[in-house]
Amino acid sequence: MIDWIRQPWPWYVAGPLISVVMFLLLFFGKKFGVSSNLRTMCSIAGAGKVNEFFRFNWKEDIWNLLFVLGGLIGGYIAREYLSMSETVGISEATIAQLKSFGIENPGATYLPESMFSWDAMATPKYLLMLVVGGMLVGFGTRYAGGCTSGHAISGLSNLEWPSLIAVIGFFIGGLAMTHLILPYLFAL
Repeated sequence: MIDWIRQPWPWYVAGPLISVVMFLLLFFGKKFGVSSNLRTMCSIAGAGKVNEFFRFNWKEDIWNLLFVLGGLIGGYIAREYLSMSETVGISEATIAQLKSFGIENPGATYLPESMFSWDAMATPKYLLMLVVGGMLVGFGTRYAGGCTSGHAISGLSNLEWPSLIAVIGFFIGGLAMTHLILPYLFAL
């Protein structure tokens, strides 16, 4: 296989491709967002009979489910057939900090086994982190009126003021989580 296709794509290739996709979505009057797929799936399953929020014509949003399915398939193909190695290029300072948190061999694989194995996720600590984190993400997504991909890619492309505020909030929350909360959670 050609080696260049197995390398990460540079910003000057990936960025314009994202722009083309966003232009096509705008041209066809669609808004992109991954979290809206949960609403669509719940509506398909009949949640509209119980709650007004889920009462809408989900058939108009089926394209977004196919988009996410394509993303999953594309991610699998990239991981299995287009990746050169498992190692991740991270700085020595980041490696040292991750080791101080008790993560073994940081950077050796995309997902450290000490955090992302079935055994690790079955521990009360990580199970609680998954449940509480999932609830906070779900609440934040609903409260902000969309997810990071919807606001940062679609909303900012449409020059929507609420999306700019949401994206600034996402970054502040991410920095707070990384530098203030996560070290405390790893210390437990």
